[in-house]
Amino acid sequence: MGLRGMVSGMAAIFIGLFAPGLILSIRNISTSKATGLSAVAGGLTATLFTPLFWILAILFFFLFLLASRLGSRLLRVLLFWVPATAVSILGIAVFALLVYAWSHFRAG
Repeated sequence: MGLRGMVSGMAAIFIGLFAPGLILSIRNISTSKATGLSAVAGGLTATLFTPLFWILAILFFFLFLLASRLGSRLLRVLLFWVPATAVSILGIAVFALLVYAWSHFRAG
């Protein structure tokens, strides 16, 4: 349960963060004065404080947790391990890219 719970939580947080965060970032880029990564990072951090993020994160956590307990091995792999692992890897990669870009290209 430990690994499945952690993977479920991480994937749920990344889905809750990226789904509305990227949509809001793309929609607000034309009206924002921030450019490049500032606009995207600002949109993602603003998403953390919205109720939509928390609703999506809790909903996807329970969906992934239920999928991880399926009796059929094939369904468990297709509905839990593949999407949860893919979302977690993508989320960690985006986070690492933002940290690298921030540390490499910061002004000063």
